[in-house]
Amino acid sequence: MNLFLMLLLSGIVACGAHSTGDLASRLLLVSFDGFRADYLDTYKLPYLQEFIEDGVLVKQVTNAFITKTFPNHYTIVTGLYEESHGIVANDMYDADAKKKFSQFNDSDPFWWNEAVPIWVTNQQQGNGVSAAAMWPGTDVKINDTTPRFFMKYNFSVTFEERVEKTVVWLNSSNPVVSFATLYWEEPDASGHKYGPDDTENMRKVLEEVDNHVGFLMKKLKASGLWDSINVIITSDHGMASCSAQKLIVLDDCIGRNNYTLIDKSPVAAVLPRQNKRDVYNLLKKCNSHMKVYLKEEIPDRFHYRHNKRIQPIILVADEGWTIVQNESLSKLGDHGYDNALQSMHPFLAARGPAFHRGYKQNTMNNVDIYPMMCHILRLTPQPHNGTFSNFKCLLADQWCKSLPEVIGIVIGAFIVLTTFTCIIIILKNKVPPSRPFSRLQLQYDDDHLLIG
Repeated sequence: MNLFLMLLLSGIVACGAHSTGDLASRLLLVSFDGFRADYLDTYKLPYLQEFIEDGVLVKQVTNAFITKTFPNHYTIVTGLYEESHGIVANDMYDADAKKKFSQFNDSDPFWWNEAVPIWVTNQQQGNGVSAAAMWPGTDVKINDTTPRFFMKYNFSVTFEERVEKTVVWLNSSNPVVSFATLYWEEPDASGHKYGPDDTENMRKVLEEVDNHVGFLMKKLKASGLWDSINVIITSDHGMASCSAQKLIVLDDCIGRNNYTLIDKSPVAAVLPRQNKRDVYNLLKKCNSHMKVYLKEEIPDRFHYRHNKRIQPIILVADEGWTIVQNESLSKLGDHGYDNALQSMHPFLAARGPAFHRGYKQNTMNNVDIYPMMCHILRLTPQPHNGTFSNFKCLLADQWCKSLPEVIGIVIGAFIVLTTFTCIIIILKNKVPPSRPFSRLQLQYDDDHLLIG
């Protein structure tokens, strides 16, 4: 009986898992900037739906605070919170080095070397080389290494051109490209311009993004890569609607000679020029739709405190509100807000031999994406903040059952087997009833038959 149960449990596990050795380990990571999770429900996106049906979907990904582009793209490829990987904003200032960082001045390795992104690890561990089509940071010598193939950022290069180049790299046999990234600026740019609630304009943009997905699928199929490569499609953040009626005007509260504004709305980084506490007290009284934190008071859940590039005072606007010094509103959509807000969450979809088919789950964290990618690429990950159990159910080589579920299955099988065994024993031991009147058997060799 014990042997049977062991064999039964082994069979169940074998049915729910595949050998890691059978797993294709090449991976393409794609980001559509600013793709809010609920866009999937709001708009008809046939190519993306086809992609999802053939793979897995995480309906909402909880991204890192602050929910901006550079910090979250680096979190995805390092598995670290922003305070740990050092890219804490789109605009930064390091007081010790007296250096400034911006989206247009981002190529100094100084800013990136606090972490090791996956494209570096992939090349260091000898499983092939990496390639990148404009993913933030990939044109920088991080740990003195860039991807073997990369494109310097140029917004004028079309998505189709980026895909064509990526497919060429993936088809390169010497050296083999085992990991590649692909970045596209939409629907973020249009989300800022129109706001996410402008369904007429955003529908056109999202349909174009969906066509880009279709183009990528077509090129991967034509190149013979479709059945062997794993593809993850995700984003860095969502988008919230803004309004000219929801402005927080700092000039109404504090003189500009008191502080330097390092990073802007909706999470503003303030470097006081005067007494820090005085600046803090003035800002605290400024507007009820803005939270004001001293660096040491930033909530633990933000994981946004332990880095020297985080400024002494951080301002966090409520959803939909915009922090300005005295400017007019220049956009109808924005991101950067509290990462607990659903409007800030992106999604994740993936397909390929490493993933289950037709599986959906509600949530995961974007720090989980890095260890998941390392698992697929068979890399030993760097220290990270991800959790294996948050993504294991997405993977084809993992059996997604908890210990209580396993125990329940085994007990259920034991009860069924025991019942079945008892029935067989009862039937075998059942004594047949006596037969006092047996049918008379006539002997056909008798000379005289008795009749009547």
